[in-house]
Amino acid sequence: MESLAQYRTIVQRLLLDYAQVKPAYGEIEVEPIFDPERDHYQVLHLGWQGKQWVHSTMIHIDLRDGKVWLQWNATERDLAAELVQAGIQAEDIVLGFHSPFMRQFSGYGVG
Repeated sequence: MESLAQYRTIVQRLLLDYAQVKPAYGEIEVEPIFDPERDHYQVLHLGWQGKQWVHSTMIHIDLRDGKVWLQWNATERDLAAELVQAGIQAEDIVLGFHSPFMRQFSGYGVG
């Protein structure tokens, strides 16, 4: 399970790095949420943009069955590529927001 512990560390570092950047608009807080016991990791944007309440999941990553599941990426960053660059094997990354059929063409794991 050494790789699982390494994957947790990489995912947490990536999300903490992303959370350092505050949006240029509105009074938006960037909130990283880590549940290492269940291996769920998210970054939320919440606050006010003018009169509009913002509560939005920007990134959602789960660790399941030894793989890193990128469930949602609402950023402009290529998080899967950043995970590979940080040391996670491409075949251990699953783009959960792609259909199971389309994952075979992604260059990453299929699940």
